[in-house]
Amino acid sequence: MTSARKRPVSRQPGPAASADRRGAGGATPDGPAGAVTRLGQLTADWGPTAGRILLGLVLAWFGYHELVQPALWTGYVPGVHAASAAAVALVLAHGWILLILGVALLAGIAVRTAAGLAAFVLAEIVIWLWASAGLSDLTLRDVGVLGLAACLAGRTQQRLALTG
Repeated sequence: MTSARKRPVSRQPGPAASADRRGAGGATPDGPAGAVTRLGQLTADWGPTAGRILLGLVLAWFGYHELVQPALWTGYVPGVHAASAAAVALVLAHGWILLILGVALLAGIAVRTAAGLAAFVLAEIVIWLWASAGLSDLTLRDVGVLGLAACLAGRTQQRLALTG
């Protein structure tokens, strides 16, 4: 005769206990706790999409302005005199890159690739700003935008996107 070992009783709710609290069909509970749960799920589902659209707007905005008024941006070109034709050409090329990346992010086309390239371009901007002017509010703002681009580059699932 063998004795059956009793497992210790866990005080943590298991899957069955969690399902009981959620109600039939796995729905979230009503009241404040349910609202917080639904808001958290909504944020998790749509937050990356909102970030992608906002990053796309920022990139497209700055790209457009570099294309329309390149002379205002030539002072940021490293190693080239601000009044030179080379500085204007480099700003125009940079503006096109930003505009194309912004449109790709807004349209949801190759999101991870566009976000990765945007992170690379933004890293270049941050490094140059930090090297030329030191740590400033402008540099820190671009560090935040760089962080958003890096997060989106690592995100595999995206709503309202044509391709990942």
